[in-house]
Amino acid sequence: MTPAIDLNATLKQYWGYEGFRPLQERIIRSLLEGRDVAVVMPTGGGKSLCYQLPAVMLGGTAIVISPLISLMQDQAAALADMGIPAAVINSSQPPAEQNQIMRRAAGGGDRLLYLSPERLARADTAAWLARVPVSFFAIDEAHCISEWGHEFRPDYRLLSSLRESFPENPIAAFTASATRRVRHDILQQLRLRDPDKYIASFHRPNLRYLVRKCDARSQPRLLLSALRAHAGDNVIVYAPTIARVEETVDFLRMKGIESIGYHGKMDAEDRKRNQERWMADEIRVLVGTLAFGLGINKASVRAVIHLALPKSIEQFYQEAGRAGRDGLPADCALLWQNRDIGLLTYFIDQLQDQQERERSWQRYHAIRRFAEADSCRHRQICTHFGETPKWSTCGMCDVCAESPDWMTVSPSPAPEKKRRQGKLAMSPEPAGSIDRALLEHMREWRRGIAKRDGVPAFVILHDSTLEELCRVQPARVDQLLNIRGIGSKKVESYGSEILAALKEFKRQVGDLPHGRSQDL
Repeated sequence: MTPAIDLNATLKQYWGYEGFRPLQERIIRSLLEGRDVAVVMPTGGGKSLCYQLPAVMLGGTAIVISPLISLMQDQAAALADMGIPAAVINSSQPPAEQNQIMRRAAGGGDRLLYLSPERLARADTAAWLARVPVSFFAIDEAHCISEWGHEFRPDYRLLSSLRESFPENPIAAFTASATRRVRHDILQQLRLRDPDKYIASFHRPNLRYLVRKCDARSQPRLLLSALRAHAGDNVIVYAPTIARVEETVDFLRMKGIESIGYHGKMDAEDRKRNQERWMADEIRVLVGTLAFGLGINKASVRAVIHLALPKSIEQFYQEAGRAGRDGLPADCALLWQNRDIGLLTYFIDQLQDQQERERSWQRYHAIRRFAEADSCRHRQICTHFGETPKWSTCGMCDVCAESPDWMTVSPSPAPEKKRRQGKLAMSPEPAGSIDRALLEHMREWRRGIAKRDGVPAFVILHDSTLEELCRVQPARVDQLLNIRGIGSKKVESYGSEILAALKEFKRQVGDLPHGRSQDL
């Protein structure tokens, strides 16, 4: 068995973390011991580390199956930035580039290789993969393999051939939102052999679930009220249709709140640019359809607001779970209307497959019970996923605690002067925790470096790492290694630039009495 000190040393060297989150080390050890693994871990629990770290330690190449090209590219870029060789093969690459990656993979040149399920299913893939020194397979978003899952994808069913084609290689399945029935289906479909099973709690105690039935007049007022309460914070607003996304963006701009949209019919470049602007804190509010969010690696989202009833509890849990990944309090609001019921039932009635229609009706009844029931929201979610909490009230939902002011006091419908959302005051924080002017300065520095290097801003430094930098304000390179999220490769790549940016801020601000900084 690998000594713990080795795991911790690797964790610190590449990821810059001092210790593991719950379950991570046990999952990693299972993979290092060559065992099949099934993991259910909520969004933000650190699933990707569970297969990335053993991939580094085992040598060879871990094959990661993921459904989104953009997600695979972001993860590979983040790994490369940490000094871990990783690659992606997808249909958008020229054949010559794909062949080059396959040749490098055959020589063991990458620790992780990302493929889509469609790519893995191709007849020629198994042949060239047989020449790759595969250490194990990691299946991300594994609930997509189950017809009972809320995001079933037929291409995932083809992964059942992995065991037959690669009988000696361990398989690890990862998902954030799987009921007991879906978990059993995952084990069966992937033919996992006596797997080690790890199921984290579905309880996210820092999230405040807030549900309110609205009408066409009260919903936009509540949305405005919520965004003004979260002025300066990163917020995701989910709208049910492309038309509603565009209407909401126009409405918010008219009210002086800068926002951008994201939906499947946008030009791919526009979609990517909008996502990157939001990720880099240029725009704080993003309004999107459910096409937005899978694999989004932003820890500091302070609110997720749904403007319609989702199609399932799983969908709501997954999307709401993109808030508060840094462990700090965040709001998850569901502002629904009666007309949502008609839209959901209409789409269910259009389904041709009888079994699929029946499964959709079950999901519909579950989410409607959740929205209408006068019982603890956290408890409802936990029991839906087969977890029985020992507590009966959470103190963090609209049923168990007082609703926030923005939900109880509708804002005045009178027009306000136009204001940029990003310029409004930040949400209150403990005095002296972070110099907000410094944080904005460092975000601007990160945006510039990301643009220069052609990568998303989070690849340079995560939000939580940037905030700790602003709290600690290190003055020497060796002190940077004490910042969570900065490993040796990050220090090598950006150390001098980070220190220069911090020094530049102090030069601009000057030494003011009592440690206060002037507005820049």
